[in-house]
Amino acid sequence: MIRLLRFSSLNLALSYIALSISLLVLFTTPLGIAWRKDIDEARTENLQQDVQRLSEIFSKLGANGLAAAIDAHLESPFGVDRVMLLADASLSRIAGNLPAWPPEIPASTGTHRFAIDPDGSLMQVVVIHTTLPGGYHLLVGREISRFKKVETLFWYGLAGAAVTVLLLGWLGGALIRRTLLSELHTIRQTASAIVRGDLSRRLPTQNAGDELDMLAQTLNRMLDQIEHLVHGVRNVSNAIAHDLRTPLAELRSHLEELSLTRPSPEETFAEIEIAVADVDRVIGIFNALLRLAEIDTGARRAGFVQVDVAEVAAEAAEFYRPVAELNGIRLVFESSNKLEVSGDPLLLAQAIGNLIENALKYAQKNGTITVEVGQRPDASVEVAVADDGPGIPDEEKSKVTERFYRGDASRGTPGVGLGLSLVAAVAKLHGGSLELSDNRPGLRARLVLTRTA
Repeated sequence: MIRLLRFSSLNLALSYIALSISLLVLFTTPLGIAWRKDIDEARTENLQQDVQRLSEIFSKLGANGLAAAIDAHLESPFGVDRVMLLADASLSRIAGNLPAWPPEIPASTGTHRFAIDPDGSLMQVVVIHTTLPGGYHLLVGREISRFKKVETLFWYGLAGAAVTVLLLGWLGGALIRRTLLSELHTIRQTASAIVRGDLSRRLPTQNAGDELDMLAQTLNRMLDQIEHLVHGVRNVSNAIAHDLRTPLAELRSHLEELSLTRPSPEETFAEIEIAVADVDRVIGIFNALLRLAEIDTGARRAGFVQVDVAEVAAEAAEFYRPVAELNGIRLVFESSNKLEVSGDPLLLAQAIGNLIENALKYAQKNGTITVEVGQRPDASVEVAVADDGPGIPDEEKSKVTERFYRGDASRGTPGVGLGLSLVAAVAKLHGGSLELSDNRPGLRARLVLTRTA
């Protein structure tokens, strides 16, 4: 049973055949019932009219006149399929095309069915038995099988339709199977090439707009994303190895020097502090990567609450204002009103803090950093952090959100190139984006968040 429910070209063809035959049955069953009912009603009505007409002849002309009328009617072209019999009170034949009173017909009046063999061929008839004044008995009937040929042709047509459905179902299933197998063969070849390491292979598309072409386009987009992620993991792995090598090498050098020189306790503790700083740098890299991985999986989305972005940004600006003042930088915060989004307050605070930290690194001495929170025309919330530093060249704006990427202007500043990557990941988690533009001079970074109703 479970195997029959599985999708395949054979099951699809069988389902098509079963559905088509069911529709034929649903169509022909009421048609056959209506046909039978209408024919029976029309036959009974005609027989009753014949009985009434013959009864009127009897009342006018008597038994002899009725016998003459019956014989004349049976000899006419209209009497071919008629059965008529006039009998006396003892059921002896007076006139008609039956040799004697049928033993199947009782003496009581009513409608009856029976078989006769007038010329060697069995014939089914339906008759109405009525009694006339003086004890006379009258049988008036017609052959039932008059429309047998029409019914036979109908059943032949129905059988032909069923056979046609079976053939079309079989041919359709074979055609679908052939088409699917061809597409699956192409998918299997592409998948095999990707397994062998050729991540650039894609499924052929014809832009036909059919389901299989849409599936191929979807798979190609998925493969593009997989290739991008694989290259990203590869680049991140190389960047991790490069960025961890320096602090680990410095840590080893300091410890080795301590082991060989055995300096005084003061120098030893100073070197230990340097080693701890190197370890903290390594731990910071791993913590940032773990946080990015957690954001990428969407696990933090389960803890979303209503957050006032203006309040979070104000707290972040207030937190970094002492640092800005120590560096002679003016930190300005501007916000219109309360702007709420559904999000993670800790991640939003960290993202806004990263933007402010990034601005503090590059802002000019006695310069200005502006933090603005506002609403866009599309109802989304924007947190803009602008500085007056060197900015980012246009050719690097699309790269600075890549993990561990550091532009030329950031070579001499502390950091590992994960700050803007984390901001972009937080923006994506909240259905928004990170936009970078020139502030002339400096950089304007916009954290765009989807506004909730």
